[in-house]
Amino acid sequence: MKIVVVGTGYVGLVTGTCFAESGNSVTCVDIDPQKIQSLKRGEVPIFEPGLAELVGRNIAANRLSFTTDINEVVPQAEFIFLAVGTPPRSDGTADLTSLWTVAEQLAPVLPHDAVVVVKSTVPVGTNSKLAVRLQELLGRECDVASNPEFLKEGAALEDFTKPDRVVVGVRRAEVGEKLKSLYLPYLRTENPFLIMSPESAEMTKYVANAFLATKISFINEVANLSEQLGADISDVRRGIGHDARIGFQFLFPGVGYGGSCFPKDVRALASLARQHDTPTPILDAVDRVNLRQKEIIFDKIRQHFGKNLSEITIAVWGLAFKPRTDDIREAPALGLIDRLLDAGVQVCVHDPVAMDNVKKSYADKLTYTESPLETLRNVDGLAVMTEWGEFLHPDFVQMKQSMRQPVVFDGRNIYDPAVMKHHGFAYYSIGRAPVQDGRTGHDNSTPDPG
Repeated sequence: MKIVVVGTGYVGLVTGTCFAESGNSVTCVDIDPQKIQSLKRGEVPIFEPGLAELVGRNIAANRLSFTTDINEVVPQAEFIFLAVGTPPRSDGTADLTSLWTVAEQLAPVLPHDAVVVVKSTVPVGTNSKLAVRLQELLGRECDVASNPEFLKEGAALEDFTKPDRVVVGVRRAEVGEKLKSLYLPYLRTENPFLIMSPESAEMTKYVANAFLATKISFINEVANLSEQLGADISDVRRGIGHDARIGFQFLFPGVGYGGSCFPKDVRALASLARQHDTPTPILDAVDRVNLRQKEIIFDKIRQHFGKNLSEITIAVWGLAFKPRTDDIREAPALGLIDRLLDAGVQVCVHDPVAMDNVKKSYADKLTYTESPLETLRNVDGLAVMTEWGEFLHPDFVQMKQSMRQPVVFDGRNIYDPAVMKHHGFAYYSIGRAPVQDGRTGHDNSTPDPG
């Protein structure tokens, strides 16, 4: 099949590459000529395990190509996937400017039997509005489907090729069958292909992300309470996770969620509800809890060192919002870094793949190091903000020797308090009693909000 994917961001590039891998002829379109030239050379602008190799292989096989000229490739296309950005506005609503611009460009060259597929995350009702707009421009009806993505950064290729489910929203059954044929190579293990209305498909995307975000905010809220009451959130998590109705997924206490999806989609769904005069107190609370959770490591640092932090140096391990990606959008680590810099703290950082992205924003405000251990030289404390594999089993003896003060603030609960106690660290985590200079203790004081 001949496919055009408009937008070569995270979703567009993964979608186009995976469809090419299953034998289709795919052209990805973007307005950025430098980006297109880089992609033609097989240079992938994002970090996603396995993606660069897959792009290179399909370019070599002439199944995947890149262009800036939408007029050249759309007339031959059977499917046109729209994977353009829909960034949040200040009020939480999605900015659909790019989507409407692409609609104007598509209309003069759109084939009569082509299917336009909205892959971007868009407010409920966008599919209907896009279909109306294209009909106005074309003077005829055309098929517009919705096909939300459920890709996890760091595992996107596996999510695409081995999906939990494929969701499509269509007006005509024939369009659903066309899309099912396209996805058939990825449905061979009976993965469900769910056909519904476009409105339901659009809603499904938002609700899925909002529910997962809710689980994260919930476990973080009860983790903070557990710490105050002397309970251990790790034990509590085990106690509830074995209940099949609850499960363990997304119940990891930490410093809050980030990335391009959860924060944006929770706020967008709440904003959409406000437009329809429907209260969403749970969604509002999820966002508030998450924003507050991003402050918790700074609070613990100030509790330990006192209000005046201008004479200390803190190392930060992990800058991306999660492992296996270089995405720093709404990353908890950046919020911590901002607070530390404002307080006059010297900050040293390390991340396996995200440092170049951070340098673009912070330049020489930070000290960047090539290894985790190098980051610890003569620092007064370490904040672990992303649970990269290389951080899981460090040499604690070397760590302690390198640090001026052996203090660890673990925002991901990746270390065992008993091990930290054995090695003589002051250790603070999420939802567990702190270890203070090798002694376990519990501090019921409230962080100074000032």
